[in-house]
Amino acid sequence: QLQLVESGGGLVQPGGSLRLSCTASGFTFNNYAIGWFRQAPGKEREGVSCISSSGATRYSDSVVGRFTISRDNAKKTVYLQINSLKPEDTAAYFCAASRTVTDSGMSAMCSKKRPVDYWGQGTQVTVSS
Repeated sequence: QLQLVESGGGLVQPGGSLRLSCTASGFTFNNYAIGWFRQAPGKEREGVSCISSSGATRYSDSVVGRFTISRDNAKKTVYLQINSLKPEDTAAYFCAASRTVTDSGMSAMCSKKRPVDYWGQGTQVTVSS
């Protein structure tokens, strides 16, 4: 069964940190770029950070320097370390996979110019004091 399962969301105070995890099953993980997208109420889903199968990364301008994406191909898991959280980071965070092994394909997925093949169910991140 093809699955992406996210975990690690929660309620955190401004300035706090979280680590989100996305674990894949049912497909050849190394053949896919993996990304994190987020969607706040009333807003479009946006690409936050993506990583290619070779480890190249991309970040949206709003999270550069605060978010770090990494992947463990052996565990079929991608992590998103989120530091210095701000109230505007509040959103549902979704893991996504796109079948591409190129860095350009990964970048295209992150900028929503390439279709996503699989989506996770999402995990909520709420930043509030």
